[in-house]
Amino acid sequence: MNRDAPLVLGIETSCDETGIGIVRGRELLANVIASSMDEHARYGGVVPEVAARAHLEALRPALTEAVATAGITLDELDAVAVTSGPGLCGALMVGVGAAKALALSLNKPLYAVNHLVGHVGADVLGEEGPLEYPTIALLVSGGHTSLLLVRDLTSDVELLGETIDDAAGEAFDKVARILGLPYPGGPHIDRVAADGDPKAIRFPRGLTLPKDMEKHRYDFSFSGLKTAVARWVEVRRDAGEEIPIADVAASFREAVIDVLTSKAIAACKDYGVPRLLLGGGVVANARLREVAQQRATSAGVELRIPAFSLCTDNGAMIAALASELIMEGAEPSSLNFGADSTLPVTDIHVH
Repeated sequence: MNRDAPLVLGIETSCDETGIGIVRGRELLANVIASSMDEHARYGGVVPEVAARAHLEALRPALTEAVATAGITLDELDAVAVTSGPGLCGALMVGVGAAKALALSLNKPLYAVNHLVGHVGADVLGEEGPLEYPTIALLVSGGHTSLLLVRDLTSDVELLGETIDDAAGEAFDKVARILGLPYPGGPHIDRVAADGDPKAIRFPRGLTLPKDMEKHRYDFSFSGLKTAVARWVEVRRDAGEEIPIADVAASFREAVIDVLTSKAIAACKDYGVPRLLLGGGVVANARLREVAQQRATSAGVELRIPAFSLCTDNGAMIAALASELIMEGAEPSSLNFGADSTLPVTDIHVH
């Protein structure tokens, strides 16, 4: 195996995106993503069984496209990598099964890695140079809202805090439904909020009161915020008033972003880490990037955001993390591992 710049194919199927990525060392060769989002839109959220079946249908075409884009053959691979967790169990099983079959048929080593740490690993594929350690990482997606302390990408990642109820992406979807906006909610709330006043309504900032900060300094909660929006809208509809959708969307978005960025910057200050990495699909939110940059600059913190194609769930980040592990001399996974929907972030590499 080439451990200096390994050629790795990564498979990611933790939610509703089928991702196949190919990297050589830290060079991105292919990043193919097939989303089943349209199939879930009619239900207003991701349906695990639908996602798993969509992965089955999308894997082969995505694999073929990725290999063609990279200009390689499967026999040239040094290793295969796959997300073993966390995520939707049925969806993960499709990817894990495919990765095992591929690795066995090619007689290539297999690396099972952590989905959340993969989001951090995506940064090594950027043009900004290698990621410095330690770094604080804020991962915000439809299923996860996590704050990590990354002392070393391949060996030492600590979970500082996470959502205790709804993830930020889920809250965007639910509030969009309240406002009559389509699924997925994030892009539509972002679009509508552009014409609204973020200070029009003071929605609650979950887990930011002094009593909450003692126990949940780095944790997140968006369920109460979602309920507050629903109640505010309900009261005005019952009174026959017109709902200022743009103001509600902007004020809700501001509340979410305020909590996310303030807790992330607090972690940077508390741990003396002058670096913050953003990852996850919600990073597409323009206001989140804007506020994060403002607060990072004010705090003297370097902000890093991978290319958006590497922020959503994708196979390239999984291949990149495995590539880093290989270059560090890590041994492959055995074939005994399975899909683990609650895999802790401290398990970077599943043996």
